[in-house]
Amino acid sequence: MRTDSYVEPSRRTVAEFLAEWLTTIEAAVKPTTFANYSTYANAYVIPIIGPRLLQDIDTATVNALYRHLLNSGRSRADTNTVMYQRWRQATSTGRTISAAELASHAGVSRSAAANAIRRYRVGRIPAALTTGLSPSAVASIHIMFRRALRDAVAWRYLTTNPAAIAQPPRGEKQPHKTWNPQQLATFLQHARHERLLAMWLLFATTGMRRSEAVGARRDALDMAAGTLSLVTTHVIAAGRTQISSGKTRRSRRLISLDAATLAALRDHLATLDQERAAWGPNYQDRGLLFCWPDGRPIYPDTITEQFGRLVTQASLPIIRLHDVRHTYATMALRAGVNPKIVSTRLGHATVAFTLDTYTADIPELDRAAAEQITGLFLPPPTEA
Repeated sequence: MRTDSYVEPSRRTVAEFLAEWLTTIEAAVKPTTFANYSTYANAYVIPIIGPRLLQDIDTATVNALYRHLLNSGRSRADTNTVMYQRWRQATSTGRTISAAELASHAGVSRSAAANAIRRYRVGRIPAALTTGLSPSAVASIHIMFRRALRDAVAWRYLTTNPAAIAQPPRGEKQPHKTWNPQQLATFLQHARHERLLAMWLLFATTGMRRSEAVGARRDALDMAAGTLSLVTTHVIAAGRTQISSGKTRRSRRLISLDAATLAALRDHLATLDQERAAWGPNYQDRGLLFCWPDGRPIYPDTITEQFGRLVTQASLPIIRLHDVRHTYATMALRAGVNPKIVSTRLGHATVAFTLDTYTADIPELDRAAAEQITGLFLPPPTEA
């Protein structure tokens, strides 16, 4: 007699199931989530166990997959190392290599190659990558695969989820790479003549995400009230820019702006008006706060490339654009700003998440707490 847990025997493979699963969930998840899941499935799971029957997959198989990915799972070429090796080979013989030649050799964009040449000229040499994926990358693949196999159980393709009790690797939580106040000030000083200075200031003074900056709308800026409403974001999914509504409900928020940022925004708005007048009927008005001079949206990766260029030119320690957000958060907490306010301004889901994220970055706060609390009931030690 068949029971509710009965599953029809099937010759369905892992690859066939994941293809069906991705098609099914595409409309139910955010574009960036779908793009990530597609990459995880097609680049890391299907090439290894795709031909195997779905119903033959057990927890041991899943654990073996994770071990393989940790040891030799890197499938994408390290284009930075490829470019550096070609650049070094050329320069060692006294030849100047062009960005176009380097881009063609490594299969990257010309702007990416130009940025790489600038890095190499100031001594920023890429570190060699291992053949395996990082523990955090494998953990992300596990999240995708566990969810997919959970749906396989719901669809009665499997009786149990073999990934539910699998053992993905746990990466050690490392402090974020951040700048100190002087380094952030140096960056802003170097960017003072940039057309997008106001955007760089917003990153520094609010900790907003890249997607929020490129998706910010002009009509969401209230200069009189000194606020900016962050509702729309522009994210990259499958190589294309897509409009989204933010990572979470709390990501959609109203933030107050300081006087210096408002002054820069005032100048920026005047520039936008001048550009609109200069382009006349050819201006492509999308209502964006930050755009190209003709009104077209800025591709998010272009902002990252410009950030890297400015960091290199200013001879600052290399950090990611997203690390400016971490810099803002750690500076705010060190300055004694209420964690609830910091969490709200960053658009985090909870204050607990904010504190858990940045505790390792600010060990002196724990030391200060120890001294402050003890001082309530113990007298200060006497000097010998």
